[in-house]
Amino acid sequence: MKRMLVCVLLAAALVLVACLCGRGAGTDEAAYLRVHIRANSNGAEDQAVKYEVRDGVVEYLTPVVAACGSKEAAIAAIGARLEGVEAVAERILRAAGYAYGAKASLRREDFPTRVYDGVTLSAGVYDALILELGSGAGDNWWCVVYPPLCFTGGAADIVYRSKIAEIIRDFFAK
Repeated sequence: MKRMLVCVLLAAALVLVACLCGRGAGTDEAAYLRVHIRANSNGAEDQAVKYEVRDGVVEYLTPVVAACGSKEAAIAAIGARLEGVEAVAERILRAAGYAYGAKASLRREDFPTRVYDGVTLSAGVYDALILELGSGAGDNWWCVVYPPLCFTGGAADIVYRSKIAEIIRDFFAK
């Protein structure tokens, strides 16, 4: 009888959580640090070099972000390396024959709803690393720096835990 009551209560809790999520409890913008790399233009060459810059910046920042235990730590670590981010971008741009530079900044910015490897971030204002290549007037690349969805090989590297699942597992293990 006691197990049946616990199962019913847990099922009710799961239904309540599902309803809250479905009604737009939404993404907690405060938990994420986004990244936005803006190409100089929509020309094919500017778009191609944007992805080369992305790869270089991701390689440069991956060990930095991997050492961070919070969004605040990631912001501080990246903020201390904005010149390094610009230097990586400018080195890649020069190697590809482009004379325009790059400007990196950390600021709050409006983002539309995006899905990254099955993780949906709702539209809203997020803290973000913004990297503008040249005029920054072209199409862009967006992702998430913290938690590191783009800086560790993808969402597959993130381990999700469910407290409810742990409680159920512990209960039935008795």
